Amino acid sequence: MSIMEILIVLLFFIVVIGLLNEKVFHLQSDISLLLISLIVSLLMLGVNKLDISPTYDHFIEELGKIGFEEYLLDCVLCFMLFAGASKVNMRKFRQNIKTISLLALLTTVLSSFFYGGIFFGLAKLIHLDISIWVCVMLGCIVSPTDPIAATGILNKLGLSKNVTSVIESESLFNDGTGVALFVFVRSIVAHSGESNFLVVMAKEVVGAFVVAFAVSFILGKCMELTVNPVRQIFISILDVALVYAVCEHFGFSGVIASVICGMYFANVCEKLSRQRAVYDSHNLYIDFWEVLDSIFNAVLFVMMGISVVNINVSPYFLYLIPIGILSVVVSRFLGVSVSSALTGKTKIPSNYSFFEFVTLMTWSALKGGLSLALALGTGEFLPRELFLIVLNTTYITIFFTVVVQGLTVSYGYRMIEKHKAKRIRRDSLRK
Repeated sequence: MSIMEILIVLLFFIVVIGLLNEKVFHLQSDISLLLISLIVSLLMLGVNKLDISPTYDHFIEELGKIGFEEYLLDCVLCFMLFAGASKVNMRKFRQNIKTISLLALLTTVLSSFFYGGIFFGLAKLIHLDISIWVCVMLGCIVSPTDPIAATGILNKLGLSKNVTSVIESESLFNDGTGVALFVFVRSIVAHSGESNFLVVMAKEVVGAFVVAFAVSFILGKCMELTVNPVRQIFISILDVALVYAVCEHFGFSGVIASVICGMYFANVCEKLSRQRAVYDSHNLYIDFWEVLDSIFNAVLFVMMGISVVNINVSPYFLYLIPIGILSVVVSRFLGVSVSSALTGKTKIPSNYSFFEFVTLMTWSALKGGLSLALALGTGEFLPRELFLIVLNTTYITIFFTVVVQGLTVSYGYRMIEKHKAKRIRRDSLRK
């Protein structure tokens, strides 16, 4: 399929699903795109089994060749991260910096190893031949909360600003930890002799910070020189694209660098807010990044749904559903529990108790495109049977967290708020 044909197919899905959802289903938009495109893709696969015509078979084959990994990692990831980071409330971020740091770093590492241990133990119960390191690598893939899924869905669910800030900021930063840990564990699985985790992490993070700050400082000064909002938009695009390309070339974390760029330019815009109110009264700069983020988000969720037409199913698929779901929920709960205990009660936001905060952070941990891209990359070195296990489990995890948790997290949030209110009222009566 040509690029234009692929674009037409994706836009057709987005428009039709959007209209159906608006008039009939009334789901959160990103969830509806993923869920309905998945259902349509499964129906298309079912029809394909009937061998209706060679033309239809060819269409399904071509549809499965849409390069999800290339689209996300090589085209839009940096811009989506930049747009998400631009929305971070810097004041709330500074208030919750300790909590965010522990969640982004320690929780991701702990959850990956907890996941590996739980998955390995459950796999042994069904006599699944898989090594502990492959299980840990799978944990590295699915443990980080995805910034695209988090900012695309959680922003629209009415959570408090404090909690939203923690969830957004953690999801934006923990991918760097997850990717670095993935590279390290992948080297063990593939016997490629990569450096140890601390070396990989230092290279990815330090390099990303240096490049992002250096380039953003220069282009931020350029932004201050112009009063043309369109030119400011071009400067911001150049900043994140250049930084991401340089980081990927030198082996630094383009993910972390893109987040830093977004936060740096958000800070620049905050300083220029009074001037921009005069020459950019229509908020072209802010609106541009919001619209671009919405477009890329919609395409991403539809592509995740469509990508199932090209997936092969492991013989253990039905076993992987409960194993994958149980592993990701329990490992996340344990990882957040340890980090929250180290954070201390006074640093837990919004006056939550330990259990309330851990429960909310566990159930709001959505996974998305980056996990799928990492899983697809394991096909280069894993035997086919293990690759299918990793890929199928990643799909199961993404669809469970985005659809099931995404649809119920607002209800869970309200229940936690009610529990908190009762607890505070009970504590005040005791005093």
